[in-house]
Amino acid sequence: MESVRIAFASTDRVQVNQHFGAAEAFAIYEVEAGAASLVEVAEFIDNAQDGNENKLPGKIATLAGCAAVYCLAVGASAVKQLLAAGVQPIRVEEGSSIERLIGDIQCEIASGPCGWLAKALKARAPVDTGRFDAMEAEGWQE
Repeated sequence: MESVRIAFASTDRVQVNQHFGAAEAFAIYEVEAGAASLVEVAEFIDNAQDGNENKLPGKIATLAGCAAVYCLAVGASAVKQLLAAGVQPIRVEEGSSIERLIGDIQCEIASGPCGWLAKALKARAPVDTGRFDAMEAEGWQE
């Protein structure tokens, strides 16, 4: 079953309502074509806001294993760090419904994902080592 872990910058777990760097909380869901479940809510107490680059590593570490984070805005430094950690930042309009965004992801998984979602699903897929065994059985050598 293909699934992906997605984070939403949200204080109410209903709408995306936070900028990435200033996010007070992330709602993290495991999403597959036919289901989605809330697996974690990460909350941040110390919110020294603008210009504090030290807040980013902790937030990015919290998103380990997530394929993407949906937020209202994200700074250039955070984008670089997120991408380096394998997390795709996705900017959405204020008031975007988490339920609707999850529905969009589910539709894309069901219909054949592309872009960042396809890459994320491929990265989570188990490695098929059987093809190498078959090649060896056929006498194939390097």
